[in-house]
Amino acid sequence: MARTTSPLRRVLAASLTVLATAAATLVATAGPAAAATTPGIDVSRYQGSINWTSVRNAGIEFAFIKATEGTSYKDPNFNANYVNAYNAGVIRGAYHFARPNISAGSTQANYLASNGGAWSADSRTLPAALDLEANPYTGGYCYGLSTTGMRNWVQDFLNTYRSRTGRYAVIYTTTSFWNQCTGSWTGPWANHPLWLARWSSTPGALPAGASVWSFWQYTSTGAVSGISGNVDRNYWNGDRSRLIALANNT
Repeated sequence: MARTTSPLRRVLAASLTVLATAAATLVATAGPAAAATTPGIDVSRYQGSINWTSVRNAGIEFAFIKATEGTSYKDPNFNANYVNAYNAGVIRGAYHFARPNISAGSTQANYLASNGGAWSADSRTLPAALDLEANPYTGGYCYGLSTTGMRNWVQDFLNTYRSRTGRYAVIYTTTSFWNQCTGSWTGPWANHPLWLARWSSTPGALPAGASVWSFWQYTSTGAVSGISGNVDRNYWNGDRSRLIALANNT
């Protein structure tokens, strides 16, 4: 996600260095050739102060904005980003970086919902995203959880978020992490939109059981007017009207 050296970047760098370099070159110009038509970004405090009017004028339609991590961290730029993105006409959503080995899924879902990640039917607020990726801290790639333990943690988070907001959370993950750490669990994809992380010119294989991606993060080295330095670039798999329909739960 949008970090100086995100957990996902550290994991992918070891195995996909050549591919990531090629993808970065591609998206610096026209982006993936077969991509959907609705562009977006995801950001956190590492992007610094953002000029959201410039971002919107550059054609960015949506943004996922880091809100929380674990049970004690709230991104210091979240409030400004969340409000300013909305005011600029950018469809926004919050995201929570999961720490499955430090507290229950329900605890972290409640923390997210109580710190900016709740939902409102205003045509510009997406259901929040659960950022579930390789552990950047101590405790092992899958946070020391068994596949059953990971499934239970994720389900606990999803159930609690839905209870708090009435919405199915988006799930951000990589195919490799999901298949390894949940044991190729197919359960959530009937209702929860997939936000796929794969830095390439194509989405590639999806997590087990997922028939389609809703969002695709295709590079970590994008450039957008109004943001200094690199930013994660994404696509929504549809047009703006369908994105607004997701925002409004219609």
